[in-house]
Amino acid sequence: MQSTRAPISAIPTNIVTGFLGVGKTSAIKHLLSQKPEGERWAILVNEFGEIGIDGNLLNGQKQDSVYIREVPGGCMCCASGLPMQIALNQLLSEAKPHRLLIEPTGLGHPLEVLQLLSNDYYQKLLNLEQVVTLVDARNLEDHRYTEHATFVQQIAISDVVIGNKQDLYDAHHKDSLTHYLNKLGFDNKKLYFCEHGQLDPQWLVGQTHAHTKPPCHHHHHEANPARDINAAPIPQSGFLSAENEGEGFVSAGWRFSPDKVFDRQKLRQLFLHIEAERIKAVFITTQGIFGYNKTSDGVTEVELDECMESRIEIIAQKQDSQWQSRLLSCLS
Repeated sequence: MQSTRAPISAIPTNIVTGFLGVGKTSAIKHLLSQKPEGERWAILVNEFGEIGIDGNLLNGQKQDSVYIREVPGGCMCCASGLPMQIALNQLLSEAKPHRLLIEPTGLGHPLEVLQLLSNDYYQKLLNLEQVVTLVDARNLEDHRYTEHATFVQQIAISDVVIGNKQDLYDAHHKDSLTHYLNKLGFDNKKLYFCEHGQLDPQWLVGQTHAHTKPPCHHHHHEANPARDINAAPIPQSGFLSAENEGEGFVSAGWRFSPDKVFDRQKLRQLFLHIEAERIKAVFITTQGIFGYNKTSDGVTEVELDECMESRIEIIAQKQDSQWQSRLLSCLS
């Protein structure tokens, strides 16, 4: 076991990637539940939206010896390259972890993350192990996924492909994923299936074979690293908002002051009726603190131990000007 005073070196590191709503955060929560006793694990999370949510969802269900940092605002290594390096360095210094998990945004390009982690500086600190990509095989029937450059790159760069949500598959979906990998020349990748993100920790083990050739894509979203919306004071109105756009999607996020308490039933009804690719949220309600996660499969709600304030991030193909007023109507 590493001593907290020992120099940082050769930390086993995995990138866990996959498109929006495929279950990456659930997979990481499951892996944390399997963490060997006495080990310290570190999680670096990137989110497309400007308002950080995943850290609240992971921290809200307390785990010993787990350290989490967020890099909101899109791709970790392009628009937010410097913030990623700062967050990663701080995380490693604080945690001195026995394992590091990195979750890029579902709309991010993991190739650049891998390139950064492969540079001379991080090669001395990290031991890059299997790059894991989660895929919902049902999405192979939708050209919005199969023709999206990010979706393809996430699979191309992987060592291990996980067909998640297999409990929701029809009989042909497993074969569809196998045929898709073969069609693209990815039949050399390890392929496993699971449900509810229940990854086997052994799937993380082993040196990565992912290549780090230069990328050939362009980003259209803009981020301002100098403006940390997550640390900004909330104005007298009791909330602030931020937006982002790129890769064919828009995001809108809100932070609410802790004295803003929401009606749980109204929130649940709102989430059912918002048209979005993805919603993540943590809310202080009249009945306690809850985390919310909406994908194409529905809305899940989980009770949390704590959170400092209510936050929500909505990702969709187009923005709805009514989102803010509808959120405010859920205040108790």
